Amino acid sequence: MASSMFTDKVKITIKSGNGGDGMNSFKSFKGFANGGPDGGDGGKGGDVYIVGDKDTNDLVAYRYGGKFVAGDGERGGTNNCFGKSGNDVVITVPLGTLVRDAETGKILCDVYTDGERKLLAKGGNGGKGNVRFTTARRHAPHFAQKGEKTFPHDLILELKVIADVGLIGFPNVGKSTLLSKISAAKPKIANYHFTTLSPNLGVVKYYDRSFVAADIPGLIEGAADGAGLGHDFLRHIERTRMLVHVVDISGMEGRDPYEDFKKINAELKEYSEKLASLPQIVALNKCDVYGAEENKKVFKRKCRKYKVYPITAVTGEGTRELIEAIFAVLDTLPPPEPIPADEFSYEKEDVNEFFIEKDELENVWYITGGLADMLERNVVLSDPDSMAYFQKVLKDKGVIRALRDRGVKEDDTIVLGGVEFSFKD
Repeated sequence: MASSMFTDKVKITIKSGNGGDGMNSFKSFKGFANGGPDGGDGGKGGDVYIVGDKDTNDLVAYRYGGKFVAGDGERGGTNNCFGKSGNDVVITVPLGTLVRDAETGKILCDVYTDGERKLLAKGGNGGKGNVRFTTARRHAPHFAQKGEKTFPHDLILELKVIADVGLIGFPNVGKSTLLSKISAAKPKIANYHFTTLSPNLGVVKYYDRSFVAADIPGLIEGAADGAGLGHDFLRHIERTRMLVHVVDISGMEGRDPYEDFKKINAELKEYSEKLASLPQIVALNKCDVYGAEENKKVFKRKCRKYKVYPITAVTGEGTRELIEAIFAVLDTLPPPEPIPADEFSYEKEDVNEFFIEKDELENVWYITGGLADMLERNVVLSDPDSMAYFQKVLKDKGVIRALRDRGVKEDDTIVLGGVEFSFKD
């Protein structure tokens, strides 16, 4: 039952850490209570990374989703001490994991090599301590800056197996047996349909050369429409450079080998033209069974487009010729490459953007957006200099004008973040 737990597509939530607040403090000595400012900066919030691990096979660790939250930066200290940075979070995934933004579907990255580390979300900057706000005119600022806040994001992790060669075919045609014979892979093998519930990978070594083969779970008619194991596993052959189509030539199960071959190729074409256009060779398996010889002749006569190699996977007969044919095809193909990422990253809010909403019942105006968040971080109501800066920004950025255009009246209440004040024209 363990193989049925294979998980290759999950949704998770990530959040980088908030920046720590800057410290507002002053030096204090015995007999000298109020020295100069000495508040340190807040620590940076932790980042969220994703890293590829060749020893991880699937995404079962994230099967039930989960939230991955980096540590917040610590508040700045007295005596110009910086706050400690928040701890990073590292998400470990198998090679071939595609990371998408759940909202837009954009590709953030394709984790392709072992140890590859990608930044998914950057932590918030720490706020500046009051010592940073001293000027020639302002010797004792009584305010500090708050740390940057960050927001959660939903991601889709989707595993697309990295293999040079995909073994395809109907269930029970001998793909797992073939893989176990030509590589060191030990897939579970039994004589019933849909034994393979996850793609088995094997490294095929031949003298000083090698390639990676993936035994793709058996396709059935309707797979391209999601029937059976359909879409869940068709995605695993999207990366392969070529296909080996394994056909049960014995006809033991009462099916026509050539009709099976046509049906699988029709499913591939319906799912993806790219897949259908991959180089393909045919391995006619179970050639040792009575009646296979006649079926082989009929198949070869009907199938002239592809090169055909008779094998008996159980004994290994014919597999050497098959491996040599695979290398011959691979030598003509370009090397595999990761799927390119989209031009996408989690941008910080635009500090010039603002929105105005009015609560008609309470006669209260709410200002939100990046500008509001920035002002909330930077303004201390109890400090005259800070309030002067606050009013100047509202005017310069067009907030006052926009409020007037919307019909604000004298003494109406304005709410911006955690700040509430009366409008004075």
